[in-house]
Amino acid sequence: MSAQTNPLLSKEEVTFYEENGYYLYKKPLFSQEKQQELKQIFEEQWELVGRKLNSELDTPHFRDERLLKFLLSDEVLDLVEPLLGPNIALWSSHFICKEPFIGKQTPWHEDSAYWNGRLSRFDKLVTVWLAIDRSSEENGCMRVIPGTHNNGFSEYEAVDKDENIFATEIKKVDDSKTVYFELEAGECSLHDSRIMHGAKPNTSPYRRCGYTMRYFATDAKYIEEKNSPDFKIWLARGIDLAGNRYENA
Repeated sequence: MSAQTNPLLSKEEVTFYEENGYYLYKKPLFSQEKQQELKQIFEEQWELVGRKLNSELDTPHFRDERLLKFLLSDEVLDLVEPLLGPNIALWSSHFICKEPFIGKQTPWHEDSAYWNGRLSRFDKLVTVWLAIDRSSEENGCMRVIPGTHNNGFSEYEAVDKDENIFATEIKKVDDSKTVYFELEAGECSLHDSRIMHGAKPNTSPYRRCGYTMRYFATDAKYIEEKNSPDFKIWLARGIDLAGNRYENA
């Protein structure tokens, strides 16, 4: 750990994450004022895309650099440093929102499967999923299958795109050990990029919105030719170890 950080996870909590592939941080991540500021940015972004929840809400920090205040903040980096080490890069961010009654199901998937080939390794890539609205089983909160981050890449099959956010889903999922990530607004979860996860549709009258903030340890090589020319990464803390090129914060 670097002397400048204030680690927010204990050794026991880090061990839990390493063994299970996730951890629920049931405390406010940001101050109430800062959380409200982030929520307001989301509301603005949502209006800009006509309240359509599509890929335009991916990497919103490319369009609105106000989000870097949150993505590169000590509050977040102190949370992920115990998991990644002191050298941290910002991979991506995403506003994810399920509208009341019509929010589609998120099929079982691994984030790493969609990023395969874009980084040299995925064992040190963590997502912080920050609840902007209260997230519950009723309104389609995220769910994971503990321990599946050690299984390698899974096989996928096609699913009905009208009912699902994605067009494919992991085959033959044993969901008997599913854990639901119920969070109050301002709380967050952390999950390994390789863990099997998804979410049921939102059939409730309550919106479910979160902001994902994704980070990787800088000993992973960013493979530029496998990423789109306009994709950008930032050095969030520490030093680069793999010869990556970063944006200036």
